[in-house]
Amino acid sequence: MKLTVNGTPRDIEVEDDMPLLWVLRDVLGLKGTKYGCGVAQCGACTVHLDGRAVRSCVTPAGAADGSMVVTIEGLGSPDAPHPVQCAWIDHQVAQCGYCQSGQIMQAAHLLDTLPAPNDAQIDAAMSGNLCRCGTYPRIRAAIHAAARTIGET
Repeated sequence: MKLTVNGTPRDIEVEDDMPLLWVLRDVLGLKGTKYGCGVAQCGACTVHLDGRAVRSCVTPAGAADGSMVVTIEGLGSPDAPHPVQCAWIDHQVAQCGYCQSGQIMQAAHLLDTLPAPNDAQIDAAMSGNLCRCGTYPRIRAAIHAAARTIGET
């Protein structure tokens, strides 16, 4: 199977039905994408697959063959973080942090598709990403801030 992960072409030998999450974490060693529920209900495993936000825990590796995958490790870098990552830091969104990579990936996808969302649009787009710590107001504020930053560039 061939994947491009965070801009790097990869040849991977796995079963087609292996969850993409396990390919990323166990085969490629990218630990930023988290296992939460295993049934696509919490969003902790959200990655971008050919520009779409998907739950990697239920996406079979075979469905990703030939695709481009972006994980939290590829969204930005320490020297050049993505505007959503900057906003997350500025608004001190993370509490325990476990869900945050999935939250950030979902928020980045939202802003790719809807550059200036209102509160209702943010809530709808983020509703499948759960935060047990309840940082939803900070998440919404950070998304608005990231949208402003993206709009200025």
